[in-house]
Amino acid sequence: MCHNSTTRRRWFGSLCLLTAIAMLVADETVMKGRLSDLGILAYRLICLVFTLLAICAAFLDVRALRRATRDEQRRLFENTLQNIPKEKPGKTTGLE
Repeated sequence: MCHNSTTRRRWFGSLCLLTAIAMLVADETVMKGRLSDLGILAYRLICLVFTLLAICAAFLDVRALRRATRDEQRRLFENTLQNIPKEKPGKTTGLE
């Protein structure tokens, strides 16, 4: 299995999101009525932290994807410009 930064970032975001969802489900089912008001507040703040971590991981993933796409487009454009003279060796530019 490839463990590059994209894979780690996506796994981290997925685990944070799944943890937040599991905490919400547990809060509405198992924990209902068992926690004090302060306990509910702390529990939901922890759930919020996991949700925010998942959102941050998603934003970082989008930024990395945009950067990779931009670099790939730039590389393809430069390769195309370099290959133009190779494909048409007998043709002049018409500026002479």
